[in-house]
Amino acid sequence: MPSIGPLELIVVLVIALVILGPKRLPDAARSLGSGLRGFKDSLSGGSDRIELQATSGDAAPADPQRAHASAGAGAGPASSGAA
Repeated sequence: MPSIGPLELIVVLVIALVILGPKRLPDAARSLGSGLRGFKDSLSGGSDRIELQATSGDAAPADPQRAHASAGAGAGPASSGAA
């Protein structure tokens, strides 16, 4: 696989500058960087965190307000009716 040299990198940056313009280029670069960082984190450490949470047996939700809302959802008038 050929490597990208400095001349090719400059050509790509000039094309990006022409297409996006000077106002949108920094935002596009930031979003591309954060997307690549998230992708890299999900490949390397994201599955470890999910596996750790699953094996720890901690059933406490991350958002207590959300847990309160979901706990009250099953106790509505439909569940307390006569059978």
